[in-house]
Amino acid sequence: MKLWILRPKENLSEQNNPWIPWYDKAFGFVVRSETEERARQIANSFGGSETGLISMVVYRTGGDPWLDPDLSSCVELTLDGEERMILVDFHPA
Repeated sequence: MKLWILRPKENLSEQNNPWIPWYDKAFGFVVRSETEERARQIANSFGGSETGLISMVVYRTGGDPWLDPDLSSCVELTLDGEERMILVDFHPA
Protein backbone atom coordinates (compact mmCIF):
# COMPACT_ATOMS: atom_id res chain seq x y z
CA MET A 1 0.00 0.00 0.00
CA LYS A 2 1.01 3.61 -0.54
CA LEU A 3 0.46 6.74 1.53
CA TRP A 4 -1.05 9.81 -0.13
CA ILE A 5 -1.37 13.37 1.12
CA LEU A 6 -4.32 15.37 -0.15
CA ARG A 7 -4.63 19.13 0.20
CA PRO A 8 -6.69 21.89 -1.44
CA LYS A 9 -4.94 23.54 -4.37
CA GLU A 10 -3.54 26.98 -3.62
CA ASN A 11 -4.68 30.19 -5.30
CA LEU A 12 -8.18 29.04 -6.21
CA SER A 13 -10.52 31.85 -7.17
CA GLU A 14 -13.24 32.72 -4.66
CA GLN A 15 -15.83 31.65 -7.23
CA ASN A 16 -14.28 28.19 -7.50
CA ASN A 17 -13.13 27.56 -3.93
CA PRO A 18 -15.26 25.17 -1.88
CA TRP A 19 -13.04 25.88 1.17
CA ILE A 20 -14.42 29.42 1.59
CA PRO A 21 -15.61 30.07 4.21
CA TRP A 22 -13.10 27.91 6.08
CA TYR A 23 -15.26 26.49 8.87
CA ASP A 24 -16.76 22.98 8.95
CA LYS A 25 -14.39 21.84 6.23
CA ALA A 26 -11.56 19.33 5.92
CA PHE A 27 -8.25 20.77 4.71
CA GLY A 28 -6.05 17.72 4.48
CA PHE A 29 -5.88 13.97 4.56
CA VAL A 30 -3.22 11.30 4.67
CA VAL A 31 -4.70 8.15 3.16
CA ARG A 32 -3.38 4.63 2.68
CA SER A 33 -4.45 3.05 -0.62
CA GLU A 34 -3.02 1.39 -3.70
CA THR A 35 -3.97 4.16 -6.13
CA GLU A 36 -4.45 7.92 -6.26
CA GLU A 37 -8.00 7.41 -7.50
CA ARG A 38 -8.90 5.31 -4.47
CA ALA A 39 -7.14 7.76 -2.11
CA ARG A 40 -9.27 10.57 -3.54
CA GLN A 41 -12.46 8.53 -3.09
CA ILE A 42 -11.61 7.78 0.55
CA ALA A 43 -10.76 11.42 1.29
CA ASN A 44 -13.93 12.64 -0.38
CA SER A 45 -16.03 10.30 1.76
CA PHE A 46 -14.56 11.90 4.92
CA GLY A 47 -14.91 15.51 3.74
CA GLY A 48 -16.85 18.23 5.49
CA SER A 49 -19.16 20.83 3.98
CA GLU A 50 -16.70 21.39 1.13
CA THR A 51 -18.28 18.26 -0.34
CA GLY A 52 -21.83 17.48 -1.29
CA LEU A 53 -24.83 19.61 -2.15
CA ILE A 54 -23.64 22.87 -0.57
CA SER A 55 -20.46 22.75 -2.62
CA MET A 56 -22.41 21.97 -5.78
CA VAL A 57 -24.87 24.85 -5.37
CA VAL A 58 -22.61 27.56 -4.00
CA TYR A 59 -19.33 26.81 -5.77
CA ARG A 60 -20.54 24.81 -8.76
CA THR A 61 -17.69 22.35 -8.22
CA GLY A 62 -19.63 19.16 -8.68
CA GLY A 63 -19.65 18.62 -4.92
CA ASP A 64 -16.55 16.40 -4.91
CA PRO A 65 -13.46 18.63 -4.62
CA TRP A 66 -11.27 15.82 -3.32
CA LEU A 67 -11.94 13.91 -6.55
CA ASP A 68 -11.08 16.91 -8.75
CA PRO A 69 -7.36 17.42 -9.57
CA ASP A 70 -8.11 21.05 -10.44
CA LEU A 71 -9.26 21.71 -6.85
CA SER A 72 -7.07 19.37 -4.77
CA SER A 73 -3.66 17.76 -4.92
CA CYS A 74 -2.95 14.11 -4.18
CA VAL A 75 0.74 13.30 -3.84
CA GLU A 76 2.29 10.00 -2.87
CA LEU A 77 4.36 10.20 0.31
CA THR A 78 7.68 8.41 0.00
CA LEU A 79 10.52 7.69 2.40
CA ASP A 80 12.81 10.00 0.43
CA GLY A 81 13.16 13.66 1.29
CA GLU A 82 14.19 16.02 4.02
CA GLU A 83 12.93 15.96 7.57
CA ARG A 84 9.77 18.06 7.78
CA MET A 85 6.26 18.23 9.16
CA ILE A 86 3.94 16.37 6.81
CA LEU A 87 0.59 17.78 7.88
CA VAL A 88 -0.59 20.29 10.45
CA ASP A 89 -4.15 21.33 9.87
CA PHE A 90 -5.01 23.92 12.53
CA HIS A 91 -7.69 26.56 11.97
CA PRO A 92 -8.42 28.68 15.04
CA ALA A 93 -11.70 30.51 15.21
